[in-house]
Amino acid sequence: MSYDLAIMALEGLSRFPLTVRSEGSDVVIEASPAAFKDFARLCLLLGGGHIEEEFELQPGVHSTKSSQRLRLRTVNR
Repeated sequence: MSYDLAIMALEGLSRFPLTVRSEGSDVVIEASPAAFKDFARLCLLLGGGHIEEEFELQPGVHSTKSSQRLRLRTVNR
């Protein structure tokens, strides 16, 4: 079930991609409300520990073509 939710969130980002860029030492993520909902779903799924330990949001697919690649990864500490 969580895998299906992750796929749905990634598909949502394909329809409404976000923009990832750096401004000096800051990383800026700009997106529509729909894109932020799907982004939040991915973060919640990672936090729940029920799915893969990493997502990669690819420029031109999940984010705009000019965006930097974005990886969301859990760590065990």
